[in-house]
Amino acid sequence: MRLKSPSVKTWSETLQTYFMRKAIEIAKKGIRLGQTPFGACVVLKGKVIALNHNNVWKNTDITAHAEIQAIRSACRKIKTVDLSGAIIYSTCEPCPMCFSAIHWAGIKKIFYGAKISDAKRHGFRELTISNIKMKNYGKSKIQIIAGCMKKECLELFRLWKNNYGHKTY
Repeated sequence: MRLKSPSVKTWSETLQTYFMRKAIEIAKKGIRLGQTPFGACVVLKGKVIALNHNNVWKNTDITAHAEIQAIRSACRKIKTVDLSGAIIYSTCEPCPMCFSAIHWAGIKKIFYGAKISDAKRHGFRELTISNIKMKNYGKSKIQIIAGCMKKECLELFRLWKNNYGHKTY
């Protein structure tokens, strides 16, 4: 019996799940460290080049979102601010600040799980401007894939709420 190779779609979905799972794992680590339930993974040429969780409280820095942290790490690693061709996996839809940084870095694609409205519902002071609206207003070429492992990403909020001393911003 001859085994069939996985289809491109199946292979692509497997990679998406793999990289999103990395973002979820780093978000869980952040929760254990007293941070908020957000994680991000930057991938370039099929390899993880940055993996970060939110560090707002640790760094006393309101801009230390997971996506910003991951972009900073990725730029340092490859020694440029140009992340053209990279993909970012985020456990939650990037806020307007993070979307702007993603755009400026030249990242071509965003995969996210939970929505900005989910974060707002859990007490975060979000500006509920969706990535689609940001893309359209700014005429950005970023591809946006919403709802990637959404159930698992929403579970991060529950884990965080059950963590002693959780706090929003």
